[in-house]
Amino acid sequence: MNQIPPNPILDRVTRRITERSAPTRTAYLEHMAAQRTRGTQRAGLGCANMAHTTAALPADDKLRIHAERAPHIGIVTSYNDMLSAHQPFEAYPSLIRWHAQQVGATAQVAGGVPAMCDGITQGEAGMELSLFSRDTIALATAVALSHNVFDAALMLGVCDKIVPGLFMGALQFGHLATVFVPAGPMTSGLSNEEKAKVRQQYAQGLVGREALLESEARAYHSPGTCTFYGTANSNQMLMEIMGLHLPGSSFVNPGTPLREALTKAAVERAVANSGRTGQPYLPLWQIVDEKAIVNGIVGLLATGGSTNHTLHLVAMARAAGILIDWDDFAELSAVVPLLARVYPNGSADVNHFHAAGGLGVLMRELRGAGLLHADVHTVMGPGLDAYGLEPWLDGERLAWRPVPERSADLNVLRPASDPFSADGGLRLLTGNLGRSVIKVSAVKPQHRVVRAPAVVVHDQQELLAKFKAGELEKDFVAVVRYQGPRANGMPELHKLTPPLAVLQDKGFQVALVTDGRMSGASGKVPAAIHCTPEALADGPIARVRDGDMITLDAERGLLKVDVDEATLAARALPEPDLSHNTHGTGRELFGLFRAHVSGAEQGASPLFA
Repeated sequence: MNQIPPNPILDRVTRRITERSAPTRTAYLEHMAAQRTRGTQRAGLGCANMAHTTAALPADDKLRIHAERAPHIGIVTSYNDMLSAHQPFEAYPSLIRWHAQQVGATAQVAGGVPAMCDGITQGEAGMELSLFSRDTIALATAVALSHNVFDAALMLGVCDKIVPGLFMGALQFGHLATVFVPAGPMTSGLSNEEKAKVRQQYAQGLVGREALLESEARAYHSPGTCTFYGTANSNQMLMEIMGLHLPGSSFVNPGTPLREALTKAAVERAVANSGRTGQPYLPLWQIVDEKAIVNGIVGLLATGGSTNHTLHLVAMARAAGILIDWDDFAELSAVVPLLARVYPNGSADVNHFHAAGGLGVLMRELRGAGLLHADVHTVMGPGLDAYGLEPWLDGERLAWRPVPERSADLNVLRPASDPFSADGGLRLLTGNLGRSVIKVSAVKPQHRVVRAPAVVVHDQQELLAKFKAGELEKDFVAVVRYQGPRANGMPELHKLTPPLAVLQDKGFQVALVTDGRMSGASGKVPAAIHCTPEALADGPIARVRDGDMITLDAERGLLKVDVDEATLAARALPEPDLSHNTHGTGRELFGLFRAHVSGAEQGASPLFA
């Protein structure tokens, strides 16, 4: 594809990020250069150290490693069979080891990382550990790679905090050739719209638990990622558009011959990029640069991706010495068109998106509009041309062909010349309540401006109780505070979506303002989330009172309370009972978490700054 000059805003934001990041990026690159100079330890390992490394390997692999003849791959896996998305990874290490041998390499599982499911912990005490788990995963990844006997690494992960954590940890060993390996989405089950309808009926008491469970089980029914476009599938989009997945590999279903062929191809790319086979050395640090990060932001905006990445992507970039903030997201959102509608931004799921042309068509459209940096490195080598191809099986052989000329379904995927919206799916809100973000791609235009009295609570259960008691049959803005990272780990508040949607459907003006998070699958109800400074850090949200008039205007980017600054500042801070925030699951772990929290806008926890 011919090189298209970058959009002036894309160019300006990228230059600003590069200038802002110069000291930290330079320090990171110097660290990577020193690691590369030292190389792996295998050549200089003592005999006992080497024996420990190879003790469990087959004899042929031992010989290869002892003789330093073969590239050695470290596998970091998030396998467990609690997560449908990660259950397919059970079989990956055996396949990777076997195929590594076929291409003259060796492979070992370097370590495993925890992988919790937000779908299981949603609304429960375990959700308090969700955001914290990202940094635990980053640490576990770094521990796994710290043995320093590897030439390359494969990262096996899919879901919400897992991919960001793997990414952050892997960047500490960014001198390794690294490929991220997905497992793919489950096949389509009950439609997401039907599932949401049953949830709202249950919230109103119109159907019982048995009907709700049947609906959910028909939606989440087999191995693979959940099919809506939440954080897990936003992760997959990011890894592909940033060049860390093989082209077209993100949304291939598990257990298929093409999925297996792509996993084998990922092994081959890791070996090729290791610098040990005569092919050009291509480490992770060379792929993850300022332009790749900007491409990730553009992809998030163009697809209406998860709001969680206004936190994660900030922390992920920082791990590579690159400093981004919400102003960068907002400026890019003004020029990046919305090209995809996948639930909750539409009725389609990711399988429909993939069938319509998927990321290959989307990336081609963005490149044609000058909205992607093409002069980047990917696991396939220099440039993005390889990402204009899609994988297919020619008999049993993996082959590549050009992506379709046009979308197969314009209700799901549009060209840049005829987008669903001229701007992106995320916006920044500012005002006297601080700064927050809102996902507008799933919010109908008539619901994007809400002005109503505040209903203030300190826990999502309080708001649910008010709903069940019939106290919310009115226009209101729910202010759910003390939900930030310092207060209780910033849990998702997705349980609030069904009751608020019920009230919205009844014709009431409703909105949510919180220093907590919403699920990447939320969006029907306007929600100003990640409000910073958070309440526990003396943010203005802590001084809002019941009945205060609040304006949430997603069109103008405004979030304000009709109280003058002096009056707001003079109000005494409430003393909420936060005892339930100190005795939940794993609360003793939050000493480490709180010690590193620097605010939601900074990515919540810069452990790897």
